[in-house]
Amino acid sequence: TYRWAVSPYYASLIDTEDPCCPIRMQSVPIGEELFDEDSPIDPMDEMLTSPVSCVIQRYPDRLIINVTNQCAVFCRHCQRRRLIGQRDAQTSDKQIMDAMDYIRENPSIRDVLVTGGDALLLDDDRLDWILGQLDEIKTVEIKRLGTRTPVTLPCRITPELCEVLSRHGPLYLNTQFNHPREITREAAMACDRLSKAGIPLGNQSVLLAGVNDYYVIQRKLCQTLLRIKVKPYYLFHCKNVRGISHFRTSVELGMEIVERLRGHTSGLAVPNFVINSPGGLGKVALTPNYIMSRGEDFIILRTWEMKTTRYENPKKAREERSRPCIPSDEKFEEFVTEDDLTT
Repeated sequence: TYRWAVSPYYASLIDTEDPCCPIRMQSVPIGEELFDEDSPIDPMDEMLTSPVSCVIQRYPDRLIINVTNQCAVFCRHCQRRRLIGQRDAQTSDKQIMDAMDYIRENPSIRDVLVTGGDALLLDDDRLDWILGQLDEIKTVEIKRLGTRTPVTLPCRITPELCEVLSRHGPLYLNTQFNHPREITREAAMACDRLSKAGIPLGNQSVLLAGVNDYYVIQRKLCQTLLRIKVKPYYLFHCKNVRGISHFRTSVELGMEIVERLRGHTSGLAVPNFVINSPGGLGKVALTPNYIMSRGEDFIILRTWEMKTTRYENPKKAREERSRPCIPSDEKFEEFVTEDDLTT
């Protein structure tokens, strides 16, 4: 079984007259969770890609640090249900320092995602300490936070928290709005505080059957997110995690939704539809195929209006002759200094 908790704020958004309310479906347990015994508890094999405790590394240049198992809401579609346990727990100081030592020993790691659980369920001082430790590792170029608090507990986004976060740039924050009803005045104000603190915001929603598996809902969600300065970044296909099979849609439906968004809203409002590969093999982006056919020097394209058009394609030899010289990493360092990147 999977623990249940919901913040009073998020519970207040539930339409008690609607058994299919998208807020209710994400936060209130139903019996179907108990009958899904065949799905794996760790479909991405995160336990096999954990070089040290609290670290998950799927890619050579970036990794995840899980700093807590606490959340303001235990979402019923959570991919890390196995980590929640029966009580709240923070990652210990020793585990955090082991993670920092691992990052120092692997200078190819340039991007660190601090998540959980929910990273912003830590208090300001502890979050400040963890981000400060990362600041001291010169090979870490950017930091990211994974949190649903702008959605589930917007009062957590205080001026004091924003001041802490503003000290640790470049810092990006990705959240998870899954339905337009979640974008309330309080949520918008929380995102505004973060934006004014210089924190770029992205949204990583999950395609959930009965919640947002219709392109009109996705279009409204993504367009409204842009209005509150949150970039729709990813639309994840719901993972095959034990207890959440009732949320899963076909892959084809996700591709259809993204294809219907293109041309009917700006490109800024179209997220990348991705699958997290089983076995810890990372994300795979799925995009519609707009190339109908190709010839020696042309391609036939399908437009968003389902029209076809011919596009002249330069011959390969001509492309090779005009290709600019691509500098190596060493040459790039000669062109761009650290001062250039911080001014």
